[in-house]
Parts: sequence; C-alpha cells; structure tokens
Amino acid sequence: MKSSRRNFLGASGLLLGEKFLQVLATPLGKWTEAPRLLAATAPNPEGLSPVTYVDVAREAGLNVPNVWGGVEHKKYIIEAKGSGIAFFDYDQDGWLDIYLTNGSRLDTTWPPGQEPHSHLFKNRRDGTFVDVTESAGIGRPGWGVGVCVGDYNNDGWDDLFLTYWGHNILFRNNGDGTFTDVTKGAGLWDERVRWGSGCCWLDYDRDGLLDLFVGNYIDLDLKKIPAPGEAGMCQWKGIPTMCGPRGLPGGSNILYHNNGDGTFKNVTERAGIAKPGPRYSITAVSYDFDNDGWPDIYVAVDSEPSILFQNKHDGTFTDIAVLAGCAYNEDGQEQAGMGLGVADYDCDGCFDIFKTNFSDDTSDLYHNNKDGTFSDVTYLSGVGLNTQFVGWGAGFVDYDNDGWPDILYVTGQVYPEIDSYKFDQKFKSPRVVYRNLGNGKFKDVSSQMGPGITALHSSRGSAYGDYDNDGDVDTLILNMNEMPSLLRNDGGNKNNWIKIKLLGTACNRTAIGARVRVSTGSHVQVNEVASGGSVMSQSDLRLHFGLGKAKAVDLLEVHWPTTGKVEKFSNVEANQILTIREGQGIIKADKISP
Repeated sequence: MKSSRRNFLGASGLLLGEKFLQVLATPLGKWTEAPRLLAATAPNPEGLSPVTYVDVAREAGLNVPNVWGGVEHKKYIIEAKGSGIAFFDYDQDGWLDIYLTNGSRLDTTWPPGQEPHSHLFKNRRDGTFVDVTESAGIGRPGWGVGVCVGDYNNDGWDDLFLTYWGHNILFRNNGDGTFTDVTKGAGLWDERVRWGSGCCWLDYDRDGLLDLFVGNYIDLDLKKIPAPGEAGMCQWKGIPTMCGPRGLPGGSNILYHNNGDGTFKNVTERAGIAKPGPRYSITAVSYDFDNDGWPDIYVAVDSEPSILFQNKHDGTFTDIAVLAGCAYNEDGQEQAGMGLGVADYDCDGCFDIFKTNFSDDTSDLYHNNKDGTFSDVTYLSGVGLNTQFVGWGAGFVDYDNDGWPDILYVTGQVYPEIDSYKFDQKFKSPRVVYRNLGNGKFKDVSSQMGPGITALHSSRGSAYGDYDNDGDVDTLILNMNEMPSLLRNDGGNKNNWIKIKLLGTACNRTAIGARVRVSTGSHVQVNEVASGGSVMSQSDLRLHFGLGKAKAVDLLEVHWPTTGKVEKFSNVEANQILTIREGQGIIKADKISP
C-alpha cells in the first residue's frame, strides 16, 4: 500500500465512539446541524454477498452496438473518451426507459441513412425493451457525449439535454412519445464546435425553474494535434499513443439561466463560472453539499484540479475546491478525474463524494466534514485499491438493501494498443464493487458479485436504477465499441426497501434538489433528486432506500427546495414505490411483493 499521511489520519470524521443524537426530533430545516446515526446494526463484515449481477442486455433487446473511434488503434483523444448513458422514464408510466448515446469513426464515410446514431428504448414492463428511436424522433448521428434529464418547462414531462463534440441538443419531451429539437429556439445553440462533456440540471436561484450547467472538455482542433508519439504528451509508458489532454487547450464551462418562457440566458461570466478558467471538465453533478439549502456544483476534472462551485445565494458561485479539500488528492496531487458518485455513505446527514481517476492512481473518497470542507479518506475507508484500472462511471448503490450505500464503478483503458505489450493492464477490465461495512469502511467484494461484474470490457458511462421494479437497483453500462450491458440485480430485494418518486409543484416538476430523509428505528438516511453524475450520464430520478429487515419507515420527510416546506409521513409500509406530489402528499403507492 502506498505510504502517505492518509494512513495516519484519525477517525474523527467517523461515527464510532460518538454520542448518538436524537435525530427523529431534528427539524429537516436545521440540517446544517447534520443528523447522525443512532445505534443501527452494521452489516456483517465477513458475510458473503446475497447479490449477484447478471448481464441480460441481449435478452432484454438492447441490441445496438456502440461505435466510438478505432477498435484496435486510436489516433486522437476524441476516439478514447467515450460517452454517457441514461435511465429515465420518458413516458411517465413508472418504468425506466433507456437512452443510448453513440459516436462515429474518423476514418469512415457512412452511407446516407446508415450512420451510427443515438437510440431510445421503451421499457415493455416484462424485462425487455423495444427500440422507439424512429417514432420518438430522437435519433441523431454524430459524437454524442453527455446526457442529463430534467423538465425545463415544467409541463410534467422530463426533457433531454445532450452534449456533443459538435453542437449540443435540447430535446423537448412532447408528452406523446415524441421529442422536438428546440435547441436554437431555447437559446442553447452555439455556432462554434465544442466538445461538450458532463451536464446537469439544477435550480440554482430557487425560482422553481431548472437552469443548466454544461461542462466542456477540450477545445479540439484535429488539424493542430501532433500524431501519436510526436510529442511528450503523446506517449504512455514509453509507447506512442494519442495526444492529450495535457498540452491541448481546455474547454470552458457554461451556466444557462432559465428565463421561464422556454428560453435560456448564458450567465457564465456573471455567475462566476468562468473564473476558474478553462479546465478539462468531464462529469458534473449538483447537490447541496454544505446543507445551506442552496444547490452547489461539483465537477470532476481530468489532469487538473477538480471544481466545487459553492452557491453564494445571490446568483453567483465561487470555486472553493482547494480550500474545501476536494480539488486534489490528500497528497496535493492533480488527478485525472472521470466519474462521480454522491451519497451520505456513513449516514451522518451530509453528502460525500466518490471520484474515479486514471490508472496507476487511486479513486478518491471525500468525506464531508459538515462544515463545507472534506477529508480525503480514500485509504482509511478501504477504497484505495485497484490502481491498475482506469475508472469511469460510478455510483453509490445500496445493492443489498441493508441501508448502507455501497460503491459500484466501471473501468476500461483508453489505449487499445497496450494489449500488444506485456503490461499489467489491458484495454478491457472488470467492474468494481465496494461493500459498505457500516463503520466508515468498505470492502472490495467484486469477485463475489457474479459474471456481470467480473466480465471484461472497456466501459465508460453507467446509470443506476430499478428497471424491472422488483425493489433492487440494477446497472446500465456503455461499453466502447460493443453492445451495452444491463446488469440485473439478483437477490438485492431479499431485504426491504422503499422507492420515492417526487413531483414538484412550487419547485421544478422533476423535483431536482428535493431532499428526503428516511428513518427506520435509529437508522437515518438522506438523499436528493439529482441530475447528471456517474460519467456524463443520468441515473433514475427516483430515490431508493434500503431498509434492511425493517418492515416500515418510521418517519419519511420531504424537504421541497423552492419553498423550504417539509412534508412528513409516519409508519410507511416497506416494499412500495411511492409517488409524492408537493403539497398533496402520497398520490400513488405501488406495493411490490418481495
């Protein structure tokens, strides 16, 4: 194990030995005094996983291959980064549908009508999907990179924003199974070619309208890039490879304010988003990290310091990542940030950050100190392993429904050429699962989790959600130049759970930024509805909570972001999918047999 000062950190950020607080009496509006865990029983650290993941993509009808650059050789960096993927319920029938991005090849001229393009798959509610791309009007060729979902016009139907190497697209959901490209009319069209990356919807000024953050990766001009091996940044471990990102000009992030009439205004400069300067931004996500009731933005950045935009409550943001301890690793080193997972993994009421990075480095686990700062607990927590992999899409997933968020992330190298050399790394690699032991530590259980985890792929985007509505969380994965993977969770619903779909009225209809607190006995969990994350991807907007053996939720609290109002529900039966509308309470409850 690498020797560094993180090995000598104390456990002050953990809950062990602390006096328990009476959290059930804590008002939701006072979450700056974060609720802490009472005497919840930690999982058995030595117990074998009751869960396996099985790839059922072919049986489910996901038969569209990803096309992204060369297969055996990649000349330019655009061919290596790949793209995201999405779980979202576009037709509001209560079942997750799937959006697959797609790319192209620089050395191929496609016959008209045969270009690779994006795809939309409708959930048939029987474990299978049907391709509805053509009827939905949503298939587009080109290098489609990032995906984020949100109802920008508050009409009750979630819309789709897509980033491209080229020109981004806003698809308005028409509510009848079709989409319309409204990019130009909405004021989101840019004549210049950009390499868009991760995006996220958020209501940064709490006016009930979703605003849009868009990351950009590299200001890419293929005519100005050296050939592989021609420059110092065009080799890896002595072999010639594509160039970048170092040595290439970074992209500039953008913030758009929702005008409330279907259009947006670029407020990047005024809001302070431009102040950090160009960065190699990859993935963005918005959560209220400092528990002040206003959404912040965290951006995973490749080969440069990552960004934490703190919301200043006046329409502006300040990058506090360096002072907050989440710009670098704990040794002060820049890293190649790729993917992001956000959750309150130790159930102390504050959101923590998991970030994947390049090979020969660790992923990061930043523990929230409850004062607007973070501690790097990568080694202390046990996730400082698997340095041989390039990490991509990531998420906190309570795969066994024990009430403690676990970590699942996907991997894959960027240089297919390395398979011709005797390195300890290959282009294709397995997925990684860390089990939350409930005491601030994690254990690598990847080898126990079944063929869906141990299978070798060069993966990029991943999305997390319960596509078959059986009460456990499944995983959707984009594999470079292969078919996607759909990992069905088998066994996770042996424990109890609750799933919550929120519908805003005063706040945005998607309820992005709404926070839920679930109490079972002395165990308290929190989560927020969020857009973006993983790697340039979108996961299920419903909030899923594992309940262990608890047969009911003692107290369920919803904090709505625009008004600050709190709705409370007591003694809620487990194993249900609840729909809660702001101001109207539970309007639908679907009981699922375990």
